[in-house]
Amino acid sequence: VALGLAACGAGGPQASPTTTPEVRAAAERITDAGLLAHIETLSSDEFEGRAPGTRGEELTVAYLIEQFQSLGLEPGNPDGTWVQDVPLVGYTTRSQVTFRVGGRTLSPSFPTDYVGVSRHARQRVDVTDSEIVFVGYGVKAPEYGWDDYKDVDVRGKTIVMLINDPAVPHPEDPSRLDPDMFKGEAMTYYGRWTYKYEIASELGAAAAVIVHETGPAGYGWEVVSGSWGGENFDIVSPDGDGNRVAIESWISLDAARELFAAAGLDFDEMKAAATRPDFRPVSLGGTATFRAENTRRETMSKNVVARLPGSDPALRDEHIVYTAHWDHLGKDTSLSGDQIYNGAVDNATGTAGIIEVARAFAALPEAPPRSILFLAVTAEEQGLLGAKYYAEN
Repeated sequence: VALGLAACGAGGPQASPTTTPEVRAAAERITDAGLLAHIETLSSDEFEGRAPGTRGEELTVAYLIEQFQSLGLEPGNPDGTWVQDVPLVGYTTRSQVTFRVGGRTLSPSFPTDYVGVSRHARQRVDVTDSEIVFVGYGVKAPEYGWDDYKDVDVRGKTIVMLINDPAVPHPEDPSRLDPDMFKGEAMTYYGRWTYKYEIASELGAAAAVIVHETGPAGYGWEVVSGSWGGENFDIVSPDGDGNRVAIESWISLDAARELFAAAGLDFDEMKAAATRPDFRPVSLGGTATFRAENTRRETMSKNVVARLPGSDPALRDEHIVYTAHWDHLGKDTSLSGDQIYNGAVDNATGTAGIIEVARAFAALPEAPPRSILFLAVTAEEQGLLGAKYYAEN
């Protein structure tokens, strides 16, 4: 903690009165120039956007190992190596959807208004004439007394969901979010797209559609289309991901408004209704048909793990973990001109951060009592896969 406070500088919290000169000197090893040098390298065109299973991954993993080695750290994987192999399967899906609602046929264009993937091992995945149901935010959160599904059976249906957590207004000030519900302005796991598809799979839905909105999502549609329109990954599964919802998809806000209007519903009114705990699923009175074709490949990606052993024999088997994901979106060869998603902010910055924090810890004259682990994980952009694999293995 003292090291972290000392590193904050004049603009941040003041260092603890107990901060020693040695801790302050170590913290001062974290510099603007050091951070920027790593960011510039990792986000350079040479690293090709750092997608898993590419030359960009090979360069990134080699760079991280080189940096950690140069700081005098030791390999952090229990087998004595710097890397944990993460078996991934890549899916490149070409998908289309047709909604038939209120006597109209709507076919949002890929990738400008619709993207969809299937993580099933089959080359062809179809969902035909599946009833469309709006399930609000698609959240079951018993600790908040929240259930968007109530007693409605969504097996075999296409469920449409809003992004992020339920935006429950503050009871005394509707312009703010209620801090007692889903942590207010913070995002809980219920707000992540990974959860949305997980609950859809658990409840037996045939397809899941998330309505994208830039504000609640925290990123624009180009991030969705750039990521989901290319190769997507999952951890290799013995059942070929047969337990996943067949189609995981997104539509733009404009496409959602058109879909709801065709059903005779006002999107904004439905969104407002979904912020109340008494919300119940609403059938759109129509069907969805999805067609998806997969190209599939298996690859071995890597988490990079470095360790600073603790100085206290009684505590060194306990670890403090500093983590960031090293991956980004790679490149899109279908684009004209610049094809590389360089990912300077997402997440060369975080990766640079853990290298520089490691530099500061390594500069201490004596290591902390507990061991420090520096963990750079793969495939965060694909659904926190590297972190999930590390936690489970």
